[in-house]
Amino acid sequence: MSMVVGRRIERIEESGGITARHVAQLLATTPETVSRWRKGRATPGPDSLTRLLRLERLTDQLGRVYTPDEARLWLFSPHADVGGERPADLIRGDRMDEVLAILDQLRSVAYI
Repeated sequence: MSMVVGRRIERIEESGGITARHVAQLLATTPETVSRWRKGRATPGPDSLTRLLRLERLTDQLGRVYTPDEARLWLFSPHADVGGERPADLIRGDRMDEVLAILDQLRSVAYI
């Protein structure tokens, strides 16, 4: 499982145009922890694994609408759709469902 987690972290970084430090920030952990997960030296606990998999889903959806650089800007910019908050802050606050809902709206508009 350890290498599988590492590959998922790489996909998150690629799709979201973000660094391991950003991944750690979004998952409310440390860059060192993310590095250990990536190298297979540690395994995320159940809650962290769930958050990691949801973040992978989110960045995958972002990658369907934006380039990696645009996705990074989208994550870290305030949005009127969520009261001027940044999606990154919502994700850290365990409000990823709100961010996914916004992405669903973006994707539906992008395909009209």
